[in-house]
Amino acid sequence: MYIENISGPADLKKLTMEQCKDLAAEIRELLLSRASQIGGHVGSNLGMVEATIALHYVFNSPVDKFVFDVSHQSYTHKILTGRKYGFMDSARYSEVSGYTNPEESEHDLFQVGHTATSISLASGLAKARDIRGTKENIIAVIGDGSMSGGEALEGLDFSASELKSNFIVLFNDNGMSIADNHGGIYKNFHDLKNKDGNADDNMFKALGYEYIFVKDGNDVESMIEVFKKVKDTDHPVVIHMSTIKGKGYEPAEKDKESWHWRKPFNLETGELKSDFNGERYDRVMRDHLLEKMAEDSEVVTMIAAVPDSLNFTAEHRKKAGKQFVDVGIAEEHAVAMAAGLAKNGCKPVFATMSTFFQRTYDQISQELCINNCPATLLVINASVYSVNDVTHIGIFDIPMMSNIPNLVYLAPTNKQEYLAMVDWSIDQKDHPVAIRAPRNGVFYAEGDVDKDYSELNKYKVSKSGECIAVLALGDFFQMGEELVKSIEETFGITATLINPRYITGVDTELLSKLEENHDLIITLEDGVVEGGWGQKIASFYGPSDIKVMNYGLRKEFIDRYNLNEVMEKNHLRVDLIIEDVKNLKMF
Repeated sequence: MYIENISGPADLKKLTMEQCKDLAAEIRELLLSRASQIGGHVGSNLGMVEATIALHYVFNSPVDKFVFDVSHQSYTHKILTGRKYGFMDSARYSEVSGYTNPEESEHDLFQVGHTATSISLASGLAKARDIRGTKENIIAVIGDGSMSGGEALEGLDFSASELKSNFIVLFNDNGMSIADNHGGIYKNFHDLKNKDGNADDNMFKALGYEYIFVKDGNDVESMIEVFKKVKDTDHPVVIHMSTIKGKGYEPAEKDKESWHWRKPFNLETGELKSDFNGERYDRVMRDHLLEKMAEDSEVVTMIAAVPDSLNFTAEHRKKAGKQFVDVGIAEEHAVAMAAGLAKNGCKPVFATMSTFFQRTYDQISQELCINNCPATLLVINASVYSVNDVTHIGIFDIPMMSNIPNLVYLAPTNKQEYLAMVDWSIDQKDHPVAIRAPRNGVFYAEGDVDKDYSELNKYKVSKSGECIAVLALGDFFQMGEELVKSIEETFGITATLINPRYITGVDTELLSKLEENHDLIITLEDGVVEGGWGQKIASFYGPSDIKVMNYGLRKEFIDRYNLNEVMEKNHLRVDLIIEDVKNLKMF
């Protein structure tokens, strides 16, 4: 195996063309073997094998600098830059992340996981190079639908006109985003591909780039030839290469959407090794929204290139018809569009992950909330229980969103409450509303839940008690239930349990009433404590003698974390909270 002799790019450069082709096959085997055992981004990486080999064959990394967009298609790059152990040794899989990471290698410049960033990042590298007077090549790698992202277009626009020096954009056009591409820009790309790069309209040329089309980006010899041609160029160039997403693995080539990212699977059949068939909130909400759209033609479900956030498969998207809108990788546009839909009489519901809502702060504040447009935002994966890659953690949304005026941010604790809040939000006309989808499993309400949430900031007392009150927000409510039981067992105190429901406000009437017979308030929230909801409660009680203990997560970036370790470190366990209460020596 040639891969056994590759410890870095210098070893790769010793191979012949035929050996490079054999190496590509070996790398595909490694990619599939690792993904079949632990999951990962499959389709994109299979399609980028030859191009990555060619990059390292021609250029001189890390002197020449590569920036991978999203960096989910950087697995071959990692194998060729001294990290093959993370793909060959199952005991060391966890040592290599699914995204570029400078802590792993000098060949990785940035730790990134969001889309449409590579061209802007690379333009900064190029500008710094020109200022400092060095001569290295700067290459931005972008694809998988990222080219329609606003930041990508901003980076393209700037770099073509303002950089008068070496700047190479490698556009991996595999005809897909996570699902289908959306937007007129892809019609031009499709036309260019069909005409071997010779279409009358060419966006890249119009911007000022030299344009090179590669018909087969999965041919290593063709890619090496074109990279040799542009190496050390003195002006901006776009290389538009056509590749096959999922190249070399039949199931991934046939079903590109399902194989963008895949859970562990049977390598021979492609079938998942295990699939959770029970109730999940994404499927619950998908079915509910399909019912709402069928009943009301003004309800519009919106996503931004991630239909899996609500498990909207191609079949479900077809069923929803024109009431389903995929804006592509354009979250900012989605929120502004939702405001426009609401202003003109429709009932938009935009769903995406908490980490991606970070990109929309300005639109939520300006277009949506200043104008008080009654759109619904579903915030997915906003939880420590969710995705644990540092670029995708969803624990920062409460400080960000709960302090925007006019926005009502709700935190349901169970299935019935979640659906009721969505129904109320869709039908009301007075507020923009965000709803934080639970992530700790599907729970059911023991009794009826409220249907009307128009009287804002009214918390719900689930159990009345004295001395200690536990205010447990959203999907930490179940932890609150356990804590109240443990308080009674440990201290003989019947504690009060409160479901706050509203993240964006404080129930001053209820909190004032608690002062009559409570000495300690405990808040629980599934997000960062600093600037979060619990500190609003602590601020309310500041002038009083009541003690407040805020529990949540520390303000820090955590990567590929062990959930139990994070919960323990932050004392987000009932037994640890009980010990903290004991240490107060109040009871």
